Amino acid sequence: VTLRRKGSGRYLWACCPFHDEKTPSFSITPERGIYKCFGCGKSGDTINFIMEHDGLNYLEAIRHLAQKYGIEIIEEQQSDEQAEKQNEKDSLFIVLSFANEFFKEKLKQSDEGRSVGLSYFKERGFNEKLIDKFELGYSLNEWSALHKEAESKAYSEELLEKAGLLVVKSEDKKYDRFRGRVIFPIHNISGKVVGFGARTLKKDDKPKYLNSPESEVYHKSKILYGIYQAKHAIRKEDNCYLVEGYTDVISLHQSDIDNVVSSSGTSLTEDQVKLISRFSKNITVLFDGDAAGLKASLRGIDMILEAGMNVRTVVFPEGEDPDSYSQKLGTTAFKQFLADNTVDFIKFKAGLYADEASKDPIKKAASIKEIVGSIAKIPDPVQRAVYLKESSSLLDIEETILLAEMNKLLFKEKRQQSDIAKRQQEERGASIEAFIEQNTEKEPINNDKLISLQERESVRILINYGFNDIEEEFKLCNYLLQELEDVSFITPIYKEIVDIFKEQLAEGRVVDSQYLIANGSPEIKKEVADLVTERWEVSPNWNDKFQIFVPEEDDVLESVVLSNVLRLKFRVIQKLIADNMAKLKVATSEEEQDQLFKIHAELKKSEMEIAKALGIVVTR
Repeated sequence: VTLRRKGSGRYLWACCPFHDEKTPSFSITPERGIYKCFGCGKSGDTINFIMEHDGLNYLEAIRHLAQKYGIEIIEEQQSDEQAEKQNEKDSLFIVLSFANEFFKEKLKQSDEGRSVGLSYFKERGFNEKLIDKFELGYSLNEWSALHKEAESKAYSEELLEKAGLLVVKSEDKKYDRFRGRVIFPIHNISGKVVGFGARTLKKDDKPKYLNSPESEVYHKSKILYGIYQAKHAIRKEDNCYLVEGYTDVISLHQSDIDNVVSSSGTSLTEDQVKLISRFSKNITVLFDGDAAGLKASLRGIDMILEAGMNVRTVVFPEGEDPDSYSQKLGTTAFKQFLADNTVDFIKFKAGLYADEASKDPIKKAASIKEIVGSIAKIPDPVQRAVYLKESSSLLDIEETILLAEMNKLLFKEKRQQSDIAKRQQEERGASIEAFIEQNTEKEPINNDKLISLQERESVRILINYGFNDIEEEFKLCNYLLQELEDVSFITPIYKEIVDIFKEQLAEGRVVDSQYLIANGSPEIKKEVADLVTERWEVSPNWNDKFQIFVPEEDDVLESVVLSNVLRLKFRVIQKLIADNMAKLKVATSEEEQDQLFKIHAELKKSEMEIAKALGIVVTR
């Protein structure tokens, strides 16, 4: 991102890479190594940024940064088995990268590659930029072209075989798997090549598409073709187009639609849906105009719904697919076609069954059950209710009937899950009473919003000013923690931070934001980034030009701290009063009532004293 400083301010600003905006609200604090967007709310440190931006998990982000800047990672000692497995993975990545470069070079530098492979890509309308973007290649129509090149560079046959590049039938019969085919490298989410898809250009050569076999680095159920090239566009557009094949993905990129991925000819899996959900909760499935294939794809839609995702569909005219139709219409018209023909899954499914069910009551009943079955997969009850209402109108059937059918399905599923859980408990020798207790939903903790806000302010002061001296060798954090000794924090994240302060203070160390960002959990890192980043800075013009002096928080820190302590105690006491009143309402004995009245009187007295100190008028 392009960073700029406003005047002589301490923060750097940019337009946020996580959402569209024209006015910069993305702030970086260089000395603390943290970022915060005041538009979409995302915040954290360097590692969080890489995780969010590239869709990586924590370890992947660490390794990505270490590799980029040449930093050695010292990890816990691995067992021999773990070390061997990691070495094999690293070796596979290396040999796959070698093969990728080999295929790319043969596409453009060999006579066969240019006349066969490059000509094919150009005929499909793929320009040089797209060919480079997807690192397309060509495997020579020779038995051992790749094998010989790999041998000359000291790559082992065993690795080539494990990577799916070499087929070994016997000691005397070994050959390149992808010979005579155009190559589509398959990248993981961080951009490493993990496998290949290869298409034959001969009519009599079977199969038409040949993929790498499963390996330590390639699991086709967990990979989406094009996810590396599409991930930023998916987040930016907040939508992911899902197509069937490699060329569909590339053709949509040719039409300036970058937020597209493919399941590479396999049925959509839960892992693939989860991969998309890292970047967006919205999926638009593009279907070829093949009526027979449409119904076979409905399972994929149900899986997307079950994952809590929003799903829409586009169906192409009969005989067309995303690749052919995008080339036929051109960029502008194709984009307009997608916009005009995107429908939610209810309209799609109802339309799919409409023709065959229109004159056959039995088929219509079956269609309704199919549609309600899909709605029942949606975890959000509000969304379910909206779709039921829409279905009622589309199917011309009363909403109450649809609701009854859906509740029947939900109850059946819940009973099945309960039966499974019950059997598991009984197998472990647990009693029925223990099972019921374990599965009964506990009442959620009542986090009073006002107390939580005041706890947040206490933690903000601790993090920003804990090091400040109140008296000689007596830090602000000592004073604040002593004053709040009798206050139990009810917001988990703030309680955790305060506990860290206490633990470290007992060891003679004062915690600051840098310590929490370096050692805290991801939740703590995000919260700290929020607490130490200020949206507004006072312009130097107020002092220099207008001679208006605005005091810094440091200048009035004593007043800020005292006010915060009193306000937090005030809110806690008010909560105790409310809790005590609730007990009083259900008290049955006179003795219990007298005791609760005494507590109420003491609490009200404390409330009035603090209110007076704060200048607050108590109305109850």
